Amino acid sequence: MDRGVCYDQYDGIDKHTQSGLDLVDRYVKFVRERTEIEQNYAKQLRNLSKKYLKRGSKEEQEFTNHQSFQDIVNELNDYAGQRELIAENMMTGICVELTKYLQDLKQELPGRCQKAQQNLEISFKQLENTKRRFAKEWGEAEKATQQAEKIENDTNAVKADVEKVKQHAHVKTHTAEECRNDYAAQLQKYNKEQNTFYYTEIPQLFNKLQDMDERRIRCLAEGYSQFAEVEKKVLPIITKCLVGSVWQGGTPTDSLRFIEQHKSGFERPAEVDFEDYSQGIKPASSDANLNQPKIRTKLWPFSHKKTKVSAEDFSHLPPEQRKKRLQSKIDDITKELQKELDQSEALEKMRGVYERNPQMGDPASLEPQITQTSQNVGRLRGQLTKYETHSGLGTQTHSGLGTQTHSGLGTRTLWLGDTDLWLGDTDTLAWGHG
Repeated sequence: MDRGVCYDQYDGIDKHTQSGLDLVDRYVKFVRERTEIEQNYAKQLRNLSKKYLKRGSKEEQEFTNHQSFQDIVNELNDYAGQRELIAENMMTGICVELTKYLQDLKQELPGRCQKAQQNLEISFKQLENTKRRFAKEWGEAEKATQQAEKIENDTNAVKADVEKVKQHAHVKTHTAEECRNDYAAQLQKYNKEQNTFYYTEIPQLFNKLQDMDERRIRCLAEGYSQFAEVEKKVLPIITKCLVGSVWQGGTPTDSLRFIEQHKSGFERPAEVDFEDYSQGIKPASSDANLNQPKIRTKLWPFSHKKTKVSAEDFSHLPPEQRKKRLQSKIDDITKELQKELDQSEALEKMRGVYERNPQMGDPASLEPQITQTSQNVGRLRGQLTKYETHSGLGTQTHSGLGTQTHSGLGTRTLWLGDTDLWLGDTDTLAWGHG
């Protein structure tokens, strides 16, 4: 059903149309504020991610619980990117499009109704004027006719006066007839304009407003759907971010890794022998007692040891850790050496190609690179030999190991650090693993 049947409800239809346009404008403002919230949220998430990114030592980052926390921080940064994408898509897909559509609707709003209504009102005023003039002139004509008849029936009236009155009555009657014709013509014109207004222009206008309103509703419904679709499109990526934040490690894994990092390789201290002075064994001299290392009352596993100066051969480390660091260094040098050897071989082949085909290039141009590569190979081989030699010493007695101390109770083996006293291997006393 079209709106033509509501020919007398123009104010209601105009109010409904304006209300629909206001709703579009309110929705655009709503989405714009939502995008601002998303942008601020994403900014705060990025700042939070940046604040907690890569904190802690390199050794700590090898544990799965530390790695998982960094994964959460990284995934949070990716999640912030998706919130920014939501804000951007909402702004371009909803706000921009609906704002442009709203402007087009306002420009498309027909203004012919008011103009046609004004013309009809002007025509009605003209009709009222002709009607009043006709009534006035017709009344005067009747009065003049009655006056003429009265004088004509008067026996004492002069003929000239009778003719004059009759002429006046005739003029008035003619004028009244003209006014009557004008009134009839104006009435016919007004009725025609009124029929055109209510049966043609108003239905067309209201149907056009109805079509605009239905298009506005469809466009607004699409904007409503996009509000959800924009977020639904990034949900799979957001889900991946959340899945990536789930801890994939475990307590045993981190415990084993910690043991591998801190296992020293030292033997447990031997039992203290009983020294039976009743059998003639003399106690240690006072000088020996003076030179004994001072043992702290606090057990070493719970003491704070000063940082030891790093040595090139990692001799500052316990044997097991030294062995691992040396092997890691050997592996790194081996990879770098292989890379240089491959480059040297490639340069030699290229030089051979240049020598056989001078038009492809000058062999002499490769000499600086070949020389540099050869020097690198020599340097790396020297380093490899040096660290392999250090590695061969990795299982021998560590510097400072095997110092014998004597006391009144007997002899025991100690490993002396810089200022602390170690009474066993770390993995045994700290974690209970052999």
